Amino acid sequence: MADGAANGNPSMDAFKASKVPKLTSSPDATSAYNTITNGPVAQNVMDESAKASAELSKLAAARHTPDHRAATGQPLTHYHSFFSELLSWNNPRASAIAYATAVSLIFSVRYLDIFRWMFKLTWMVLAITIAAEVAGKALMNNGFATQLRPRKYYTVPRETLDSLIGDVHELINFFVIESQRVLFAENVWVSAAAALAAFFSYYLVRIVPYWGLAVIATTVTFFAPLIYTTNQELIDAQLKHAGEIVNAQTAQLRTVAQKRTEQATQVTKQYMGDYTAKAQALIKGSRGHEQQNHKTDLKPSDFPAAPKEELKPAHINVPEPVNVPERAVADKPEQEPMIAS
Repeated sequence: MADGAANGNPSMDAFKASKVPKLTSSPDATSAYNTITNGPVAQNVMDESAKASAELSKLAAARHTPDHRAATGQPLTHYHSFFSELLSWNNPRASAIAYATAVSLIFSVRYLDIFRWMFKLTWMVLAITIAAEVAGKALMNNGFATQLRPRKYYTVPRETLDSLIGDVHELINFFVIESQRVLFAENVWVSAAAALAAFFSYYLVRIVPYWGLAVIATTVTFFAPLIYTTNQELIDAQLKHAGEIVNAQTAQLRTVAQKRTEQATQVTKQYMGDYTAKAQALIKGSRGHEQQNHKTDLKPSDFPAAPKEELKPAHINVPEPVNVPERAVADKPEQEPMIAS
């Protein structure tokens, strides 16, 4: 053994000695692993993950019915407070995650054939389960799918379904209420922003595809509140100045319109007075002409004087009846009637 070692032949000790560097290198790998997992980068990643999880939990807890109501007095939905908290960037990590998720979903729908992949995954999974079931029954008289089958199929609890339906109902009402608030200009600035967005979209749709419009709309929806909150003082000052200019111009237009209205009213009254006077003159002229046509040459002296005393009935002498003696009447011969021959 000594000769073999002296001649350069490997021995057990030499073999063990050759393994020493490999064994001594394992602590370095462990320390490197610990450095990576417990280093500042990993610690920063863990801290950011914990903060993001906390902000997501805070955002989920923000779903409650707000205290303020709509202009009609109706209570708002809990999604009003949820989206208000989301778009206000009070939880920046949660808002950034929501924005990235929305944009990623738009690009995945545009560039990934998701529906085709779903059909492909469906037939592949069904083919595997059918083959496993048939092979198991052929080899062991018991299919593999039967062995993997649960004792009780999973069902959706009624409480979960009711909660889901309630959330969907609240979400639909959120969009319905907000569309009506924008339509009836409950907030003039929001309605103006919606009008400008619709105006630009009308022209952009000719050159930008729908998925591009969706990305632009999502970006504007998320970053417009962020820009406003970071530059709130400057934007409020500019809006106040613009409001003062608009109010001044409105007051000037109101004054001019009032003067024009007064002038038009005076002119109208003047014309109405002139036309009324002319109409009255025409009516009087026609009446005078009729009275002149009815005048005659008779005088009051042409008519007899009316009696001044009361009329008395005239005395009429009625002759007394003559009494004829009955004997004279009887002696009068009767005349025979004349008969025509």
